[in-house]
Amino acid sequence: MSQVDQPEEQLNESLNEQAEAVAAAEEQVVESVDSEEVDVAALQAELEQAKAELNDVKEASLRTQAEMQNVRRRAEQDVEKAHKFGLEKMAKELLDVADNLDRALQASESDKDNEAIKPLYDGVAMTRDGLNQMMAKFKLEAVDPMGETFNPELHQAMSMIDQPDVAANTVIAVMQKGYTLSGRLLRPAMVVVAKGGKPQVDTEA
Repeated sequence: MSQVDQPEEQLNESLNEQAEAVAAAEEQVVESVDSEEVDVAALQAELEQAKAELNDVKEASLRTQAEMQNVRRRAEQDVEKAHKFGLEKMAKELLDVADNLDRALQASESDKDNEAIKPLYDGVAMTRDGLNQMMAKFKLEAVDPMGETFNPELHQAMSMIDQPDVAANTVIAVMQKGYTLSGRLLRPAMVVVAKGGKPQVDTEA
């Protein structure tokens, strides 16, 4: 038996004892009446006291059970948070590896069909794909908002540029991808945002 369950067990034992006391008091009243040894006031007071004590124990038991449920709920939440975000420190370090692989792919993109470059490019691409699969497994997801509306909760604007043919506040370049871990922002995406330009049109209206 765990220490958490001991107070509840003790209260249940006390509750049973008080219930037995009430039953004994009631039985004593019946026996006294049958034997004509009637001290009604004293017996009634004893019975009421036993009932009051029983009610106190019941209330204490209910409070303890509620407290135990709260303790268990908080413990479950703590375990869930630890499981969900325990990899945060390692994940932040891993982002540097992902960034370097992305830079290597971008740098060799134009020469990937070159026979001398192709094996290197394919090797880096396979490594990046493997890293993507591992990151997805642990719910480490990229924030790559190219063409999306700027979102200050997920994006960090590095600069704003006039772009007349693009809706205002549209992300027109991603300087560095952002990442979330289990839905919580780990690193914002560093972006360039269109300034001015044509107004956005609400297509859902």
